[in-house]
Order: sequence, then C-alpha cells, then structure tokens
Amino acid sequence: MKIKTVIFGATGMVGEGVLHVSLNNINVESVLVIGRKSCGVQHPKLRELVHADFFNFSHVESEMIGYNACYFCLGVSSVGMNEHDYTKTTYDLTLHAAATLSHLNPDMTFCYVSGEGTDSSEKGRSMWARVKGKTENDLTKLPFKAVFNFRPGFIRPITGMKNTLAFAKPLGALYPLLKALLPSHVCTLENLGQTMINVTLNGYSKKIIGNKEIQLLGQ
Repeated sequence: MKIKTVIFGATGMVGEGVLHVSLNNINVESVLVIGRKSCGVQHPKLRELVHADFFNFSHVESEMIGYNACYFCLGVSSVGMNEHDYTKTTYDLTLHAAATLSHLNPDMTFCYVSGEGTDSSEKGRSMWARVKGKTENDLTKLPFKAVFNFRPGFIRPITGMKNTLAFAKPLGALYPLLKALLPSHVCTLENLGQTMINVTLNGYSKKIIGNKEIQLLGQ
C-alpha cells in the first residue's frame, strides 16, 4: 500500500513536521497540502491547494479526490477566545473539512491532532478540552475507513523547521530530561508523523493515541 495523504496545517509547527516526515517516507507516494497560504516547500511528491474558505470546498472538491489518508494538524490556541469562536475555528472547521473528505474518499484514514487533556465526556470545566472532545467524538461518526485521534503533550520539534514555536526550541534541548521525568507527557514530532503513517498502513486497536503510543508506534 502506498499512502496518498492530504495535510492541513502545514504552516504550523506540527503540520510542517508531519509534512517533512511524510515527504521523506518511502511509503508516502504523494502529498496534497491544503492551506490558506503556501507552505513554502517544494518537493516532487508535493502538490499545494491554496484555498481561502475552509467552510466551502465546493469549487475545489475535484482536486481532493484520490487520497487514502488525511493528517489534520490545523489548530488554534483557545487563549483569549470565547467558546463560540473557539468552537467555530476548531469543531466546525474540522468537521466540515472531514465530512467533505469522507464523502470524496470513503477509504481514507483520518488522523486528527487533538491534545493531551482532551475531554471525551464533553462535560468538564475546561472549555478547550470539551470542544476538542466533541470534535474527536464526532469525527469517529463519519464514514471513514478509520479515525485516529492523537493526544500529544509536549512535542519536541524537528531541528531546522521554520515554524517551530519559540517556547519549543529551548524545551526541545531539554527533551531527554523531560522524557526521563515525564515519559507519559512528551513525544517527538518525528514520532508523531511516523505514527500517523504507521496507523495508516497497519491500523491500530485504539482510536485515541497518547504520548506513550506515539513513542512506541513512531519508532
């Protein structure tokens, strides 16, 4: 099986890293990056679709057909946002994109980057965790081949990537110490991207994949 994947969020730290891993993996045949602006990467495997409105793909659906994976790495911080706005940019946007892809590519494996602490009950005190939990839950109801929800904690960035978050660079240097002290709360971006590829190829028994599984499956 060769993977043909769609990647959202390639202009962010996580998406850029997942794109890098995908382009350098022999099991990935082609990558379509969908974004509001160019990711600035050129590669023989890569094609870009610059599209402004993630709530309306009707005019570009024909370009989204023929893929068997989606690595959805798009997300925003909830800091300073009310629940209505955060729900629109997190739940509504994600579900709209996913519903479009599931209709066009029913044999697709969809990998969603959520986050450690996500609330599957949708009833906890943390607003972002409830919204992420509802997003995860409703993604699993779509007619994909498989849906995997990734819940990383601290992610060590890939050296040399241009979209690495400022706070992640110094913490990345401390990763061996963080892994020794907090092994269940950290992973590397290489592990995350490789795990997405591996569950696309081989499946996995769990739908929620945390840091320990990311470390194990991403070797």
